Amino acid sequence: MGTSPDVDESLTLEQIEDRHWGNPPADATRLIKTVYELRHKPIGSLDVEDLRVLLLQQESPDVLVPLALAHLEQNPLAEGDFYPGDLLTAVLKIPQAYWQQHPDQHRRASALIGAVEALGNLDEHDAPHDTIWQQINTFRG
Repeated sequence: MGTSPDVDESLTLEQIEDRHWGNPPADATRLIKTVYELRHKPIGSLDVEDLRVLLLQQESPDVLVPLALAHLEQNPLAEGDFYPGDLLTAVLKIPQAYWQQHPDQHRRASALIGAVEALGNLDEHDAPHDTIWQQINTFRG
């Protein structure tokens, strides 16, 4: 769903990248354990929260940003575990260098911002208006 056509969504991030991390360190935080677990999950079965977590850790953006954009194009305020629009804010936190290398995806993200603008006051959608707009303004530079 939404990754580049040559990516098999039945594969995991470890398989796609051919980078096997093994098991998390014994003293790993819950977040790190979660990232390790999600790297073993087929990318086609990653949900909004999984994508949010991985992208906030800057994990595999080449694979995951297109997938996240596809979710957001269906619902710009797609919600993980925190608030409506939390996936959008995670995507917009991807470093500018990524967007410069992927102008097609930058255009898609910019179009999503237009869709969010059309929603008006995001508080009316139970989304944190100021938080989301702060990230949008940072993304825009």
